[in-house]
Parts: sequence; structure tokens; C-alpha cells
Amino acid sequence: MKLTEYNYDLPQELIAQQPLSDRSASRLLLLNRERARITHRNFDSLPELLREGDLLVRNETRVLPARLLGKKQSGGQVEALLVRQIDPIKNVWRCMTRSSKPVRIGNLLEFPEEICGEVVAVEEDGQRLIHFNCPGEFLEVLERAGHMPLPPYIRREDHDFDKDRYQTVFANNPGAVAAPTAGLHFTEETFAALAARNIDVCGVTLHVGPGTFLPVRTENLREHRMHSEAYEIPQTTAEQINVARADGRRIVALGTTVTRTLEHAVDDQGLLQAGQGETDLFILPGFNFRMVDALITNFHLPKSTLLVLVSAFAGRDFILEAYRQAVEHGYRFLAMAIVC
Repeated sequence: MKLTEYNYDLPQELIAQQPLSDRSASRLLLLNRERARITHRNFDSLPELLREGDLLVRNETRVLPARLLGKKQSGGQVEALLVRQIDPIKNVWRCMTRSSKPVRIGNLLEFPEEICGEVVAVEEDGQRLIHFNCPGEFLEVLERAGHMPLPPYIRREDHDFDKDRYQTVFANNPGAVAAPTAGLHFTEETFAALAARNIDVCGVTLHVGPGTFLPVRTENLREHRMHSEAYEIPQTTAEQINVARADGRRIVALGTTVTRTLEHAVDDQGLLQAGQGETDLFILPGFNFRMVDALITNFHLPKSTLLVLVSAFAGRDFILEAYRQAVEHGYRFLAMAIVC
């Protein structure tokens, strides 16, 4: 359970900085866990790689343009990343802030589109609680004023096209500050091809937080604590998944966020429970997967909790060999997909 055991050589030039014009044009690495076989394919072949009768579960969260760039009343520049709304009535959000001098309780902040913020509390971890107000509906104004919170490994400024491209085509429930990236490859044509093969689709929501990008700071993985993230599993989804499992059909998780949501919400009888809640589940090697039979995921950074999760699912040596081959073949990290 050492962090250094989940490392690999990732040349910086292989980290994709721009999306492909065609979502489904990515390459795909197919991992057969039973036969320990790795095959190089293209993502548009995914429907034929899944089995008829599979049930695909996707994360229908929608990424907020959660970065606000503005200034303090004193004139100093300030950036606020909206992490989570904690009081919908007063419109108070937990935020991560960046400025030359720390913002303090009572500081007034000014952002585009006449958004004003007041710092009302400072949390133990340094995050700020900020009360926002603006003319009009806040989330609608935020769509115009905010910037997309691109992952830190994308070293460029965000552009207008990112508000569409850094969003899945099935995004529906606003609240995430990071995209469930495995879903970015899917198009409406992909889902039509899945339906033609009798592969059903259902949805859950997990609002991905900034913790997904935070580095692990402890060598002993058992000492790492995940940030909590809000999820929702509709009753119809729980019923659909439970019926599929009873029928012996595979549950295919579209991404690590779906995996964590399903594995958190399964009860002692192996049934998925509908409802809302929060999860800080950290999946380590030795974890007993009771819901997920197959996983579609993107590549992940070295020494990340997500790399640990996929290693728990498919085996560390197998995953690291797949990553080695991907580097050797010049895959576009971290924008390519793995099916295992």
C-alpha cells in the first residue's frame, strides 16, 4: 500500500492540451482481465466490445463554470473556485480562493456580470464560505461570468469552446467542478449504437469535486483521506441495476466516479440503494467489488487515487503494463480510454 508503487513514466509531451474535434475519435486500450491480454483499438469500436445485455451506468453531473476571476474592493486580484453550495437560500458556497494576500472574513469581492461576494467564514482547511448575490438567477449568471475549471495538467487558459467540450453530451445535473472524463468520448451516435446491441443505459449523479486533482501526500495509502462528494441514485436506476444483476447481466461503470458511487451505495445483501448522500470511499487493492463488473475509464496521473482504484480493479502490474504500452504507442494522455 505504498504510493510509490503506483508510479509510471509519463512524458509531458504526451499530455493532451486540446480536445479532438471528434469526441469518439480517441484511441482505446482494451484490457481482458481474465486472459491478461491488452489490445489496441479505437473508441468508436466500443459498442461491439461490450456484450449484448450489458447495463452501462453513466454519471450525469454537469460541470459548473466554477472559476470566478475578479478583485477585492481594495483592488487586488482574486480568484474563487466554487466547490459546493452549502446554503441554497442565502446562496453561500464553499470556495477555494487565490490572491496575493488571503481574503478574510468581511472582505467584499467583485466579479463580472455584477456578481458580488462577501467572505462570511474561513474553514479549518483554508476554504472560504462566500455569500454571493447578483441580479438574476445565480447559476444562469454564473454561466456567463464563470470559467471552466480545467484540470491542472491542462496548462492553458480556458476558451469558450471548453464550456461545451469539457462537458459530456448527457450532462444534466449542475454541481461538479470537474468532468467525469471517461464520458467525454461519448456521442449520441455512440448511444444509438449501444441501443442497437441491446445495451441499456442508466444514470447516477456524483458531483466531482476538486479533491480528484489533489495530490496524495502520504506514502502509506491507508492514511490518505478522500474529500467527500455528493451523489444521488434515482430509484429507477437502482431498480434497473438490481434487476440486471439478478438476471446475471454485467454492470459496466462509465468512469471511476460511477464506480465509487455504486460501490458506496450497495447494501449487505448486494442490492443498490437509491437516495442521496455523500461518499469519501477510497478504493484500494484488495477491495471487494460487488457492483461493477467492467470499467470504462480514462488514463490517470501517476501516484493518483484514480490510478490506485483502477489497479484495485484490474491488478497493479496489469495496469502499469497497459500504461507502459500506451506511452510506447504515443497515446494522448490523459484523454484516452481504457476498458477493463
